[in-house]
Amino acid sequence: MSQNELQRVKVIENAVQGRITVGEASALLQLSPRQVKRLKARYQPEQVDWVRHGNRGRPRSWAMREAVQKRIVELARTKYAGFNDSHLTEKLVEVEKIAVSRETVRRLLRRAKLRSPHRRRARKYRARRERKPRMGMLVLTDASREDWLEGRGPALTLIGYQDDATGQVLACGFQLEHEDTLGYLRQLRVLVERQGVPLSLYRDQHGTFQRNDKHWTIEEQMAGRQTPTQLGRVLEELGIQSIRALSPQAKGRIERLWKTFQDRLKSELRLAGASGLEQANRVLESFRQDYNRRFAVEAREAANDFRALSQKLNWERLFSLRYERVVGKDHVIEFGARSIQLPARKNGQGYAGARVELSHQLNGELHVWHGQQHLFSMPLPLDYAPGLAPRRPTERKKKQPRIYSFAGREAIAAR
Repeated sequence: MSQNELQRVKVIENAVQGRITVGEASALLQLSPRQVKRLKARYQPEQVDWVRHGNRGRPRSWAMREAVQKRIVELARTKYAGFNDSHLTEKLVEVEKIAVSRETVRRLLRRAKLRSPHRRRARKYRARRERKPRMGMLVLTDASREDWLEGRGPALTLIGYQDDATGQVLACGFQLEHEDTLGYLRQLRVLVERQGVPLSLYRDQHGTFQRNDKHWTIEEQMAGRQTPTQLGRVLEELGIQSIRALSPQAKGRIERLWKTFQDRLKSELRLAGASGLEQANRVLESFRQDYNRRFAVEAREAANDFRALSQKLNWERLFSLRYERVVGKDHVIEFGARSIQLPARKNGQGYAGARVELSHQLNGELHVWHGQQHLFSMPLPLDYAPGLAPRRPTERKKKQPRIYSFAGREAIAAR
């Protein structure tokens, strides 16, 4: 018996024997006088069973059946192995149709010696930056290189953009390559197509966003600024303010996003049996929509600061790797290990000495522009873009320079 029950026995015994009144017993037990009278009627000398509640030892009508409890533990050990308590609870309710609370799941798993996959450490004090009031004022971006497929496939890099005001994941995608310019450009275009152009971008100090070298050319010294990177140029042309974070903690919101993804998304990929890039991206898009539905919050202000990008612009040229070249006297442009032969003008004149722009587009085509005049195009894999590190961890044989004619004739090797 508990101490409260022992106290109740003694008080009711004194009330029955007339040592204390019903009012005094009511005050001592913190019960109503009517309840004290009921206990006096149930009182049995030299016995204590009368003080116990009538439902003691009986199964609760609302209690979960033992078969359901075993089913939950079995699912946690097999189908949903590695899921955290909250994620597992969601799957039980939505997929398995088992109505259960997170606390019940936690209690069942701990009783079955199943621990949470993550340890909770004491948090260090940091003042969290207040969210922006309107959607589109600030977008966060980052990348995460992980064994997302847990050995079922290659290591992948996840690149994403997140709205600061609402926490929505606006665009994200897996790629085989490490964090690079092309990955950020692809997802930036997806972001602009879906939402529009944001006011500012909060990013780290990765070399895709900024020049981290200390070498300035004479032209840069005279201009007072370094030439921007390929991604930096696109941000400037879109009018997006690029804000540099000085530490991972400064962009803690998207760092916490990756922590959630590394927990929940890995479990979803495992559940779907994803083993390749295409499968992983399909699961990722479904997960992104579900994440926004569950965790996105309302912005403090209803206004939206995303602005639409004009359809009259050449989007393929805007979201591309662009280079300036000077046309040689033989009307050949050097592009990495490639040599490109330009056509003659209609009046028979050429472009020798002219500055042209080479636009290496995300669809694997190379276009040559002289101002707004399109001169030449050819298919060229993005792997051959000069200035970019090899994007795959595979060795390539050194290839001889080739000259491509504008008329599309077969390539002639230049010895």
